[in-house]
Amino acid sequence: MRPADSLRRRIVVAFLLFGIGASVFFAIVAALAIEGIEVQLVDKRLEAAVAWAAPRQAAGLDVDMPAGLRFHRSDTIPAPLRGLEDGVHKVDVGTVRLHVLAGHDARGNWVLVDHESDYDKIEVVVYSMFAAVFLGFVLLAALLGGFLGRRVVAPIHELAQSVGMDTAPPALTGRADELGVLARALEAHTSAMRAVLDRERYFTGDVSHELRSPLTVIMGAAEILMQEAAPGVRAPAERIYRAAHEAAECVTVLLLLARAPELGSQPTVAINQVAEDEVEKYRPLVAGKPVSLRFADGPALGIRAPRELCAAAIGNLVRNACQYTDQGEVRVSVLQGQVVVEDTGPGLPPAVVATLGSGGSPSSGSGGTGLGLALARRICDFLGAGFDYAPREGGGSRFTISFTRP
Repeated sequence: MRPADSLRRRIVVAFLLFGIGASVFFAIVAALAIEGIEVQLVDKRLEAAVAWAAPRQAAGLDVDMPAGLRFHRSDTIPAPLRGLEDGVHKVDVGTVRLHVLAGHDARGNWVLVDHESDYDKIEVVVYSMFAAVFLGFVLLAALLGGFLGRRVVAPIHELAQSVGMDTAPPALTGRADELGVLARALEAHTSAMRAVLDRERYFTGDVSHELRSPLTVIMGAAEILMQEAAPGVRAPAERIYRAAHEAAECVTVLLLLARAPELGSQPTVAINQVAEDEVEKYRPLVAGKPVSLRFADGPALGIRAPRELCAAAIGNLVRNACQYTDQGEVRVSVLQGQVVVEDTGPGLPPAVVATLGSGGSPSSGSGGTGLGLALARRICDFLGAGFDYAPREGGGSRFTISFTRP
């Protein structure tokens, strides 16, 4: 799993975003509050002092200002404070920041200077504290997200590993929370699926083993009939032998699918030769019919797989095409990584095409595909090969087995 796809990482990122968002929100609120407090503590104080001092100074009375405040008019205004617009200003004079309220009346301009306001220092302290709180809150959000991520993701990761290893840890199945319910449901589902697969495997293996002996007897008897029987019996004996031989091959294929051999350990099979052999094998099916069975060789194609499975997948398509094509052509072509079987038969009915698209098992084929089409697709799934159907231009069917998927 990539780090970006980690559930734990997403939890941590979510907590971090929440922490940053909450901190920014409180920062805006705090900044507005600090500015509002400054207006109340500094600006209103200066305005109140001017409202008291200006009339007294205009009347020639002594103006006894509170400590730190100085009232200046006209020529007595210090040079750095002259020319200020009406209103409250912050003026830096050397290393000192002054709060100045400037205005004018009928006697001229005046300024009220606050020399001892510590509000700027208080602002610095407040903003510094808020920055520390912001960093601490983000760090806490990251730590809390990491802690919760471990607590939440660890059992989920353990459950995923247990599913992959086909085990059920008691620590998970014994939990009373939602994760325990999920673990128990997965364990029950896995057990049920395992039981179904075991029954299918045992059934296929037992039936296949039981069929081998009678099929061997039938083929032996058919061979004797073909060699010693009268000419009129030879043709039926050949059909019996061919049918028994195909049944024996089907048994072998079912056994291989049931045992699911490791493909990487299999010898390399030349698909070109397998396809050509299957064409020759089913050539008698088109004998006596106005149908030509052709094989077009192509680029060499070899895969690691049991030869019986490759032959069954291709052979079932060739056999169906030969059986249900009454006139025209059956063509087997080897392309780059593909084997294509085309025929000029009636094609597949819509119901069967629908089952091919949905992965269902067709029950009838071109007029009937029998077990062959379903078995061919099942073999392709096991081999990891593509299995595609398309109507042939001009009528008929086109099946493609792609042994090298993109």
